Amino acid sequence: MNTLETLELQTGEQPVGTVIWMHGLGADATDFEPVVPMLRLDCALRFVFPNAPVRPVTINGGMEMRAWYDIDLSNPTVGEADIRESAAAITKLIERETANGVPASRIVLAGFSQGGVIATWLGVRHEQRLAGIMGLSTYIHDHEHVVDEVSLANIDTPIFMAHGIADPMIPIARAITGREALRRLNYTVEWHEYGMGHQVCPQEIDDIAHWLNRVYGA
Repeated sequence: MNTLETLELQTGEQPVGTVIWMHGLGADATDFEPVVPMLRLDCALRFVFPNAPVRPVTINGGMEMRAWYDIDLSNPTVGEADIRESAAAITKLIERETANGVPASRIVLAGFSQGGVIATWLGVRHEQRLAGIMGLSTYIHDHEHVVDEVSLANIDTPIFMAHGIADPMIPIARAITGREALRRLNYTVEWHEYGMGHQVCPQEIDDIAHWLNRVYGA
């Protein structure tokens, strides 16, 4: 996979860390840009929004769109190679930030839906400690085998997970299953649920800001 295109912004001078935030299926890097000004942050942060590559997506009749991995309901493991490839591309973004003076311990991996799958998949496997992992309206890919590949570097890294109780795309039960898989491995998961579908809501944005303030205030 080539270097990912990114949309980048910072909320003030001398940001204390970087949030790499991945969009969902069919969206693009601009999807969560409008959320940034809504976050009541105590410190300046840099936000990097990468574009997923365009690929055919089986669940959508093979239509090409921005996707971190293919989805085929008849074969849940079909996207495994894509997930690994996307995670490798995000790792390159982490390395770029590190080369620019932002240590991994000041980097949060965040994502919505498909993007959240990549954020959580890479977050628990990354060999350097991260500042935090945020998965919104998402699930843990192949949760039964996470234990086979986890990196102890991030066993204490704070994880934020949020989900809509009426999500028609990813049922909340699937998210809870992943949450419990992580907790059984002794990860600290802060869980939020909201009366919404497959989206974000104002209360969630406030909760994200509180969490980011704690992560970067530590």
